[in-house]
Amino acid sequence: MNDWFLPETERPWTSGNHVVPRVHGADYFARLVEVVGATGAGDRIFFTDWRGDSDERLTDDGPTVGELLKSAVARGVEVRALMWRSHPGQLNGEENGHLGRILNECGGEALLDERVRRGGSHHQKLLVVRRKDHPDQDVAFVGGIDLSHGRRDDASHAGDPQAPPLDDRYGDTPPWHDAMAEIRGPAVAHVLDTFTERWDDGTPLDHRNPYRATAHRIARMPRHPESLPERWDPPPEAGRHKVQVLRTYPAKRPAYPFAPHGERSIARAYSRAFGRARRLVYIEDQYFWSEVVAATLADALRREPGLHVIAVVPRFPEEDNRVAGPPMLHGQRLAWQRLRDAGGDRFEMFDLHNDAGTPVYVHAKVCIVDDAWMTIGSDNLNLRSWTHDSELTCAVVDPDGELPRSLRTTLWAEHLGLPADDERLLDIDDPMTLWRSRVGAPGSRIGVHEPPELPRRTRAWARTAYRLFYDPDGRPRPLRGTGDF
Repeated sequence: MNDWFLPETERPWTSGNHVVPRVHGADYFARLVEVVGATGAGDRIFFTDWRGDSDERLTDDGPTVGELLKSAVARGVEVRALMWRSHPGQLNGEENGHLGRILNECGGEALLDERVRRGGSHHQKLLVVRRKDHPDQDVAFVGGIDLSHGRRDDASHAGDPQAPPLDDRYGDTPPWHDAMAEIRGPAVAHVLDTFTERWDDGTPLDHRNPYRATAHRIARMPRHPESLPERWDPPPEAGRHKVQVLRTYPAKRPAYPFAPHGERSIARAYSRAFGRARRLVYIEDQYFWSEVVAATLADALRREPGLHVIAVVPRFPEEDNRVAGPPMLHGQRLAWQRLRDAGGDRFEMFDLHNDAGTPVYVHAKVCIVDDAWMTIGSDNLNLRSWTHDSELTCAVVDPDGELPRSLRTTLWAEHLGLPADDERLLDIDDPMTLWRSRVGAPGSRIGVHEPPELPRRTRAWARTAYRLFYDPDGRPRPLRGTGDF
């Protein structure tokens, strides 16, 4: 079973873990309230985020994100945060700065981190809780859910009352599908390593950017972080799951000291898993629009005549206007065409809607291969996530396959409108028959998704915008234009 993982010389992995998928933001947020609420003096909380809204309610009655973390600091918990210092004029920067000020003023330490490749972002989402006197209760969360507006949705997909900006077709409270992984055991220390390496990077947080340097001074944010406290030993074993923590960092100047040529272990791990796929690759992805990434799956479809690939994506881009929409649609059409050419009707894309017929925005980043290897993380299946932005995902192997199979059947039961014990959910040798039979069926929430082929004149400019801005290549120059990572 260890053959599913990258060699330990590339990325370490641990056994003895227990992983619980937290599907939907409402489930994850409720769990955060429980876990963080149990912390006390001397315990530690570390988190990174692409966007954090201090006023986002974690349950119907609260607390908000800001209130939960402030109360932890008041109890003597050490709270440290790394949030992306986004590009000028973007709401992320304002909201992250606001949450950072709340934490810094109450005694925690929050940093706005812009040490990214030009045009890139820190997209990692992790939260680690370490218990000083109860290491068996240490826990890490990794996945796609930000501590922000729009994420608190559940299986009914009525949406978060605190709605994010999204295409009008998603309605006033856009339905949102997402996932996190809750991890206990030695892998918690590996998740924390990702936070520690970024925190200890000696490059100034506002490097080469006068605007951000000024913003840091106004917000009273430090240019250099305080040293982290002494590390504790990894937590004890908690289960039977094997976990490999995977990352993306771009090649950039100044280089990351922990990844001087960038890191693309996410890309290599997916390529390895797709190379071992024999029966089914199931994907839930926000974008899925890279021709280069699709090529790895296309090779697998050509190699394995019994392999099927099912991808669940949003029905519409988050900004489907005349400027932003075409590049996204062009990129997804490239991936769709590459896989359809390779696999014919053994490949299909689907999108989702709720019971009222409103499209569901699929933000989840989940992949399950042959019910043997699975990932939950922040990365999308595109070149940007595999090479250009900072990303984090956890690959998990269960010795008897129960965990990936359980996650897959749970997701399928929800999407296809079937009872969780329906035996058809277990079939991964002929999954397309089931999925296609459920299109338009009572209780089903799926529709076939075929990205439109854009007019030639639109493609002419959308192609350039897509490659330069939407799906840039962050690999070292010798690797660009190749299929290697």
